[in-house]
This record gives sequence, C-alpha cells and structure tokens, in this order.
Amino acid sequence: MISMYRLIISRVAEKQIETLPKQAANAIINKIDLLKNEPRPEGCKKLQGYESAYRVRSGDYRIIYRVEDKKLIIEVVRIGNRKDVYKKR
Repeated sequence: MISMYRLIISRVAEKQIETLPKQAANAIINKIDLLKNEPRPEGCKKLQGYESAYRVRSGDYRIIYRVEDKKLIIEVVRIGNRKDVYKKR
C-alpha cells in the first residue's frame, strides 16, 4: 500500500496562488493535490543546490516544493511564473 503524503503549503505560496488568474490557480491547486499520492510525478525536476527540492510545471507557472520521505511530508514553498520563480529574494 502506498502511503499518502501530508501536504503543507507555505504562507508565501498561498499568497502567490491568490494573486493568479482563477483558471491558473485551479490548475495549480489540482497539480498540488496530486503530489500527495505521487511526490515525484513524471516531468518533475530536482532543483540543483537543494537537498530535496523539486519543481513541477503547470502551464507557464512552476510549483517549487520539498519532499521529506521519512515524515511523509510535502511542503509547497513557492509558486510563480517560470520567468521569475527561481530568483532569490
């Protein structure tokens, strides 16, 4: 049996979702929900320079998240347009 991961969405990511067009936000929410069953879906990329950070695409947007396999936790860290989601703040 496959265990379901617990999903944590950072406050920053929540605010970023709220600023998106409704259709894009709904697509992203659906994509995030799928991560609970498959934390590393086809097409996800491991981010270089980070221990356990990944990104998945949703149209022109990217979902940046961390996976803690031992605790079965996925933390969505950031969401943004592909052109600026990777910039350091």
